[in-house]
Amino acid sequence: MLIQSSIYESYEATQNACKLCTPLGACLAFKGIRGGIPLLHGSQGCSTYIRRYLISHFREPMDIACSNFAEETAIFGGGLNMKSALENICKQYDPEFIGIATTCLSETIGDNVPMFLRDFRSSHSDEDLPPLTHVSTPSYSGTHIDGFHGAVHAIVASMVVREEGRSNHLNLLPGMVSPADLRYMKEILMDFGIPFVVLPDYSETLDGGPWDEYHRISEGGTPVEEIKRMGSAAATIEFGRILAEGDSTGLLLRQEYGVQVYRLGLPIGINETDRFFAALQSVSGSSIPDKYIRERGRLIDSYIDGHKIVAGATAAIYGEEDLVVGLVSFLSEIGITPILCASGGNSGSLKAKINEVNHNFIDQGGEVLSGVDFIDIAEAAVYLKPDILIGNSKGYFLARQINVPLIRVGFPIHDRVGGGRIHHLGYRGAQELFDRIANTVLEKQQIDSGRGFSYM
Repeated sequence: MLIQSSIYESYEATQNACKLCTPLGACLAFKGIRGGIPLLHGSQGCSTYIRRYLISHFREPMDIACSNFAEETAIFGGGLNMKSALENICKQYDPEFIGIATTCLSETIGDNVPMFLRDFRSSHSDEDLPPLTHVSTPSYSGTHIDGFHGAVHAIVASMVVREEGRSNHLNLLPGMVSPADLRYMKEILMDFGIPFVVLPDYSETLDGGPWDEYHRISEGGTPVEEIKRMGSAAATIEFGRILAEGDSTGLLLRQEYGVQVYRLGLPIGINETDRFFAALQSVSGSSIPDKYIRERGRLIDSYIDGHKIVAGATAAIYGEEDLVVGLVSFLSEIGITPILCASGGNSGSLKAKINEVNHNFIDQGGEVLSGVDFIDIAEAAVYLKPDILIGNSKGYFLARQINVPLIRVGFPIHDRVGGGRIHHLGYRGAQELFDRIANTVLEKQQIDSGRGFSYM
């Protein structure tokens, strides 16, 4: 086994974490609700940090309100600050939804946010207030993915209304994917002729066109009225093999409202996408549209064409746990050996889920590191010597250190343009990822060649 004391040399603090803070994920989920405003209950620095990360990735404006803790608030509590923040948001933005996430400071002093919200509601009529949803997101517990899924869970738990009868629509819980992926998923559902609710949907709120005039709240997002009827859906599809072991919103909808749930891995590559399309066939009773049969055929053809380029290459993958599992499934299809899989998440399920999608992972000498930072990942990568790195921009300095190319996927991508327009999912996403990986391997071979090479 690779894991030796040399990898875990004694150091006191995390250095370049392989994760981001929990309320960041919650703010992103809240931004996927139509007319929604995220509110952080804590210090202003937290909202500034989160805005900076989201704006640098999506290249779109991102307002995050804050209850603005100061020294006095940290001692006596933030109830008055929260009330003032909610009053100001309602007055200035006239939102259709407010999502409240707590930060380390408010969590540490033990602010009773549910009580604050009850008091606030009692002083206003229901007609005067938008829906208010709170999720507990201390950054010292979990990652941005935990905050994202926790926010989605809280939205459904607080807003879905019990209805008589069963609708024919589908709930899609895609997880933290790119706006381009969200648009592609909606395109697939429309081509199947399935009415749907996607939660959350920031495909327009964080990837829209230019404005002629300033909008306080970006257009787009999942309407509140659609969220309310998710309990009457015919079925729910929820992406995430790791998520299936934890706080699953799909499971909540099944337990509380009897909605059938399909819990799938992120559909990256042919195998996982086939499972997604099989679920859609089951829900809709329709066959797969020819458009996607042709997409799948072109993808297989490209695998054949490029196999001699990528076969035998090795890769180190890092990022959110479900993304890592999806990428392992994809790489296993195209002949690349994942020799290092790392995440700042620490669900305890990463290794088992990787083995589900690649039964040869352990036999091929693959290593899994959970709950680690980039110091741990760098030491393992130096030892294992992968041919390519696959992950977000936080691995850039590691790529420089070991002199291998970095293929950017996931979040955050802040040193390139178009992070929000990368396809990861479905046959289309696999096609784009395969082409990027094959061309990266070719480019590296050309750079390393003493005389270079070309067709002629």
